[in-house]
Amino acid sequence: MTNAEPEFIYVTTTGWKTGTPHDIEIWYVEREGRYYIISENRERSHWVQNIQHNPAITLRVGETTYRGIGRPLDPATEPELVAAVSALMNEKYEWSEGLIVELTPEGA
Repeated sequence: MTNAEPEFIYVTTTGWKTGTPHDIEIWYVEREGRYYIISENRERSHWVQNIQHNPAITLRVGETTYRGIGRPLDPATEPELVAAVSALMNEKYEWSEGLIVELTPEGA
């Protein structure tokens, strides 16, 4: 991780039961203009459930805030992308276990 690159990304999802915003601070990697985060608890994480019901998100990296779309990656249909993101996470954090979620800022 470079000194200029923030360690965390901040993601806001909308609660699928409550409709209220929910914020998380989480490790991430960037690849080709998209951001990737990992849910250690896979689909059991509330933020993953929120994205599955309403993929609209807000994300903040450093001082920049984006609106965007989140989606879980499917290892069966996107094995190369899953492998590439896992390698980036392992390089940056020495960890990559869980469900990978792609965050695409508007316009990317």
